[in-house]
Amino acid sequence: MKILVIGSGGREHAIVWRLHQSPEVEKIWCAPGNGGIADIAECVPVDVADVGALVALAESLKPDLTIVGPEAPLVAGVRNKFECRGMRLVGPSQRDARLEGSKIYAKQFMDRYDIPTPTLYGDFEAPLEAIRALDAVDWPVVIKADGLCGGKGVLVAETRAEAEPFIRRLMQKHELGHGGSRVLLEHAVKGDELSFIVLTDGRSFVPMAPTRDHKRVFDGDRGPNTGGMGAYTMDGMITPKYEALIIKDIVCPTIEGLSKEGIPYTGFLYFGLMLTAGGPTVLEYNCRLGDPETQPIMMRMDFDLAVAFEAVASRRLDRFKAAWKPGASVCVVMASGGYPGSIESGKEITGIAEAEALKDIAVFHAGTKREGDSFMTSGGRVLGVTACADSLPLAIQQAYQATSKIHFEGAQWRSDIGAKGDLRRSPAVEVPRG
Repeated sequence: MKILVIGSGGREHAIVWRLHQSPEVEKIWCAPGNGGIADIAECVPVDVADVGALVALAESLKPDLTIVGPEAPLVAGVRNKFECRGMRLVGPSQRDARLEGSKIYAKQFMDRYDIPTPTLYGDFEAPLEAIRALDAVDWPVVIKADGLCGGKGVLVAETRAEAEPFIRRLMQKHELGHGGSRVLLEHAVKGDELSFIVLTDGRSFVPMAPTRDHKRVFDGDRGPNTGGMGAYTMDGMITPKYEALIIKDIVCPTIEGLSKEGIPYTGFLYFGLMLTAGGPTVLEYNCRLGDPETQPIMMRMDFDLAVAFEAVASRRLDRFKAAWKPGASVCVVMASGGYPGSIESGKEITGIAEAEALKDIAVFHAGTKREGDSFMTSGGRVLGVTACADSLPLAIQQAYQATSKIHFEGAQWRSDIGAKGDLRRSPAVEVPRG
């Protein structure tokens, strides 16, 4: 197969890295790619927000299959445009991608199919209405931008003093763009967060290894939300009984509901869950793989990803079996100084080769560009240093050993990725719903 991967981050590097290992793959393009991806795929410049440009590129390259990493082109309808030209793309339609493109739409969808989700206080188009609604909520409250905000459009506010400025930033100052034009106020639920991702052809699905993401920028889950500062996965992260509950009450009703309302959903479907004392509840949907969850997932994957994608595109996923390497995997994100706020790019990165020389380490590039023989920073999240080992403690140790080898001016990272460890230790995850 000849495969085109759309995107430029650590998620796309990890996908390309796994596809590069497949004997079924003859050629990989990545558009636009990054400095690290260029070592194993041909990078082609393109604006991923320009669906017309993506269509023209695919018509020129003629890939057998296109894989979309980021959410923006999916929400903009790239699958629809590809399919009407007879080109195969793994990813949901524009209608189905609204599960991520609009938090309000996702809430309405979950209500229709009785999928557990936190109570909604209301959604608002005017900032003063949202601020006045704070008088009637229980604290803490969750404030969510309705649209796409790069993972930064959510705040769990403990007090009105935190909540009101965030609403004004979203709705009056438009600091996170058009995605913050409408907001939701939602009841805050307690428990452990879990990223549960499946690959589906609209009828059958294959669960990925469950992961846990770390959204806050600083240790101890402090500071503002980011696109993700690290993630981990491990054997038995949740019990089989609890996983069966997630599939029965959440995954199956979602996929069946999507099929009833439109064309079958294809691609990755991400369930951002809270494991509460009353059972799993959906905090959000994403219409693609998470980043950085992809990195540890790809490290533990023990099957041919290209064959899995072909099974999805051919609607034959029911014949496919997934397998996972035993043990655990941990990804530590190294970010530019100042992230998730304003950053300075163009800092030289050293030590990547030394880190990758260590056992079972892969360094996935996100915000990098190549200048001659050097790599330079070019974004907020720069690298995802990822380790795979027989146990979670060993994977954590190896990931941070590799991280210590890499240097660039202003580099920051969390030192507690994976510290919460085995979610089975929480009594909340042992109590079934109902």
